[in-house]
Amino acid sequence: MIEDKLAILIKKSIVNAQNKNEFNDFVIPEVQIDRPHLTEHGDFATNIALQLKSKTEKNAMENAEIIASNILDNEVIESINIVLPGFINIDVKQSWIVKQIKLIKNKEFGNHDLGMDQSVQIEYVSSNPTGPIHIGNGRGASIGATLAKVLKKCGYQTEEEFYINDTGNQVKLFGKTLFARYNELYHIKIPIPEDGYLGEYMIDLAKKIKNEHQDLYLDEEKNAELTEIGLSIMIRQIQDELSSIGVKYTNWFYESMLHEKKTLELVVGMLDEKKFISHKENAVWFLSTKLGDDKDNVLIRSDGTPTYFAADIAYHFNKFAERKFDRVINIWGADHQGHVSRLKKAMKALSIDEDRLDILLYQLITLKRGNTIVPLSKRSGDIISLNEVFTETGKDAMRFFFLSQSANQSMDFDLELAKKQTKDNPVYYVQYANARIHAILDKAGHADYRISYNNLDLIKENEEIDLIKKLIEYPSIIKKVATELSPHHLPHYSIELAQLFHVFYTKCRVIDESNKKLTEARLALLDACRIILSDTLELIGVTAPEQM
Repeated sequence: MIEDKLAILIKKSIVNAQNKNEFNDFVIPEVQIDRPHLTEHGDFATNIALQLKSKTEKNAMENAEIIASNILDNEVIESINIVLPGFINIDVKQSWIVKQIKLIKNKEFGNHDLGMDQSVQIEYVSSNPTGPIHIGNGRGASIGATLAKVLKKCGYQTEEEFYINDTGNQVKLFGKTLFARYNELYHIKIPIPEDGYLGEYMIDLAKKIKNEHQDLYLDEEKNAELTEIGLSIMIRQIQDELSSIGVKYTNWFYESMLHEKKTLELVVGMLDEKKFISHKENAVWFLSTKLGDDKDNVLIRSDGTPTYFAADIAYHFNKFAERKFDRVINIWGADHQGHVSRLKKAMKALSIDEDRLDILLYQLITLKRGNTIVPLSKRSGDIISLNEVFTETGKDAMRFFFLSQSANQSMDFDLELAKKQTKDNPVYYVQYANARIHAILDKAGHADYRISYNNLDLIKENEEIDLIKKLIEYPSIIKKVATELSPHHLPHYSIELAQLFHVFYTKCRVIDESNKKLTEARLALLDACRIILSDTLELIGVTAPEQM
């Protein structure tokens, strides 16, 4: 990665200055290399001279001058410009830039060893199996699936998990609602619970079960069996709908397993031993105030049933202590924000390092048709399901749009824009760039031109160099996504790369019958662009079509 090379050169220059007594001896801090927003500030910049002020007892401009004068001859740096208050701006040699095309020959480019084979579990969606998944779940699914791919590319052993809440009050309400709907099909009136599920999907579910199990569940004693069948159908539907947008899990974990293994009892006992349990109001409380929380939290209700929070503590104990994941990442909707702090405190109470648990919250989606907002729920009690949006827009638009904003930002999903096959639709624009590259490479192959790295020095146009600079930024983008848990950088990068390709294609003639060497060098550049663009789209979860 170019930033690493530059950081090493800067660090060596500081060591060189120390050896010459231009700097006193000190431990050199990490050298941060950034890409300036403005091109006139150079290709890269570092603020290391400002960081060293307290160590050298010199001002930042003096530090910068000393660092610049001690940089050894190298093949990377073309020039250095020092600007107030002490930034070191760096331009990279064009000859070095064009050679990097050789490195982009396969999908290994952009890989990192950040993870060092650490095991990471990513849990996402985990919606109650009491109803179909909705468009908001699709955003969480896209973030989780893409993040898992990027972390694998960065050397982590990654598992993806869906947590199924198959016990508790919501499941009981689901069962009672289903029992009422099933009986309705036989003209038997049973009231739906006040907090039951009103969506029409419950009627469809009852019909499906009736067709498969005629007259079996009119007796309330059969309600538990009816509930189990209904849940299994809903879970299969969730699996199918997520699979349709390219999301597949390593594991589906059932909450009931925590009760079967008595993990929940074990955790409450451990918290009691560590003096974090209180018995009051006929309930069992977690004393989270002892760890700085503003209130304590109920674990076991007065009727003996565990709360969602208790099950979640047990579930995360299972992740860390029983299955021994090195790191856990949860991707939750923003409505779970209040749950973050108390879960981390529970891990701390169990002597599990809370820093091993990352919780990424994503904001709500506003569904639109042009300028008109589409209500996400209907009077019938149904919500706009993920499948409804998928049927209208397809997988590629959904996955791309879901990642197009940072998770902590609310987002607008324009159904009409997602269906357009014009450059106004960003996913179409990027896919079209990929297809055009394939068309050029195919045309060149039929004309007997071959990709060659022998004459890369012929690549000199600004549009060519700008495209290569964007290509070699790819490893930095991957690292940024992995370290910041921010997959939205990938669609942004793909758009920028597509834009630079289109500019290059407009300005630079690729197949030039009068200059075979330049043609073959430019074909090498195009092939590198193809590799990076298709790899980026694969990480996003979008197809990279060869024809459009």
